[in-house]
Amino acid sequence: MKHPVTLYAMPWYHGKISRMEAEQLLSSRKDGLYLVRDSKVYVGDYTLCVCFSNKVEHYHISYSNNQLSIDNEVFFKNLEELVQHYTNDADGLVSSLKIPVTKQGGKFGTVSMHDFRHGGWLISLHDLELGVLIGEGNFGDVYEGVYNDQKVAAKQLKDKERGEQAFLLEAAVMTSLNHHNVVQILGITEGTIILVTEFMEKGNLLEYLQTRGRSAITASDQIHFASDVCAAMEYLNNKGLIHRDLAARNILVNSKGTAKVSDFGLAQFCGLSLTSRQFPVKWTAPEALRDNTFNTKTDMWSFGILLWEIYSFGRVPYPRIHQTDVIKHIEGGYRMEAPEGCPPEIYSIMTDAWKLKPADRPTFSQVLSELNSMRSVLV
Repeated sequence: MKHPVTLYAMPWYHGKISRMEAEQLLSSRKDGLYLVRDSKVYVGDYTLCVCFSNKVEHYHISYSNNQLSIDNEVFFKNLEELVQHYTNDADGLVSSLKIPVTKQGGKFGTVSMHDFRHGGWLISLHDLELGVLIGEGNFGDVYEGVYNDQKVAAKQLKDKERGEQAFLLEAAVMTSLNHHNVVQILGITEGTIILVTEFMEKGNLLEYLQTRGRSAITASDQIHFASDVCAAMEYLNNKGLIHRDLAARNILVNSKGTAKVSDFGLAQFCGLSLTSRQFPVKWTAPEALRDNTFNTKTDMWSFGILLWEIYSFGRVPYPRIHQTDVIKHIEGGYRMEAPEGCPPEIYSIMTDAWKLKPADRPTFSQVLSELNSMRSVLV
């Protein structure tokens, strides 16, 4: 049985640094100063580095049978538990853990392949067959594939040194999500890191809108896409997840025409930011760009932009306005006009989503109720 992979705030975990780099970070040599790094000698294990009496002790943390241990007497489910134990009691170490050396970007969550193994999410590379390339992204290329006689999408990590943690964090978030309008993860491979998800036959919503246009996409299709995404966002926000990159390009469509939210690479989950990549200006609320503050109301702003994309059949938002000037126009009162043929009720939702004061914007539950009412009339 599979279990969600838990994200931990572990600012003392430094990943793939060398023994020498660890000792440089611990150069003050204060008693109880510590950090955790990946073991260079035992691949897949860790090393706890602790200062005492002007020296650095390096303790091997072994991983076996889904448990971590330093002495093979006391066992822990994860690094967070281990560090907490030795913070409370030295228990055989030269010192208890007193002062963590925090890594740059330590506010981000941390996850390791052990967590996926423990949760039952590991897929053997032998069981996965890769086909044609169907998409390219910042951290990974996406292939059509086959797993257990089922067509899947397989996103392969490109830059392991630079992007591995962000890639694993996105996968970890997906393990906790289960909704018919959210793209489902099937598992992840080890070594060559590949994220395997359900296959969405009709690709991303932006290209779907642009290639089919008014001649093929009906008013019923549009309201279905809008309500599908809104239902997913209501679910995600109730789970404590802020998407932060809601746009038509990050919505996928399956063979039945169901729209599903994907791409959680910029998400913020229970207060943990997955990456610090730059945000898409034309889709992001002004207060989020100005103050770097994100919440369900900033996602609602982005949802209003996505609605505009749906009803303009994939046009770029704020046509003829350069992205560097967007905030100035918005704060001056400018709002995009309704796309041609857009129902007044839909445009009203857009303009409500674009209220300058976040508190004045509707909730996803309120908007979903409106969209479902409209959807029932068109079915």
